[in-house]
Order: sequence, then structure tokens, then C-alpha cells
Amino acid sequence: MAHYVDGFVVPVPTANLDAYHRMAEKAGKIWMEHGARQYMEFVADDVKPGKVTSFPQSVQLKDDETVVFSWIVYDSREHRDSVNAKVMEDPRMKDMMDPKSMPFDGMRMFWGGFKGLVEL
Repeated sequence: MAHYVDGFVVPVPTANLDAYHRMAEKAGKIWMEHGARQYMEFVADDVKPGKVTSFPQSVQLKDDETVVFSWIVYDSREHRDSVNAKVMEDPRMKDMMDPKSMPFDGMRMFWGGFKGLVEL
């Protein structure tokens, strides 16, 4: 069965990485409670700037930042829409969604939903 995935790329100041980690753990638990199948967050380890495009270029990465690559797995787009509606209504998300308290620049984050193509 092909899954549906929301993917995210986020520029996080290295000084805020611990705060981001705490926020991601809380958010991930909320997504899982509301039905997400998997919640994953990864910090850049081998993502060099490219000549045309790259992860650092995609978020206009600054010298004191790192890239976080994340995804959430669902059964389908309909399942994603249902889970996300519940997550956005969860009162525990309110503080995490406030741009003033986010440990990263949400204006340079990008995301999107993807239908499964190959799953081995």
C-alpha cells in the first residue's frame, strides 16, 4: 500500500537546536496521538551548498544555522487531512504555532504533501 507523506525542510539556528528538538518531540507525540503512522526529524550531516540548488540554498541558510529535514507518514491524503485537522485543533499546539516563540524562521521553511511512488 502506498502511503502519503508531508515533507518539511527547516532552517534552524544552531543555538536553537535544543529548543527545536524539544518542540519537535512534543509536536511528534501530538501527531502520533492523532493518527500519524510515523513522525521523523533529521539534522543535516552531509548537505553541502550546491552550484545550482541544495538543501542549504533552498532555505537561504545562514552561517549560524543548520537544516532539519522532516516527514510525517499517513495512510492517504484523506488520512493526512483528518489527522492535521485534529492536530491544528489540539490546544497543545497553540504555543508551538506562534511565530514569535518558534525556534526557527518559519518564513524560510518549506513543505508539501507527496503521494507514494515506490516503497520497498
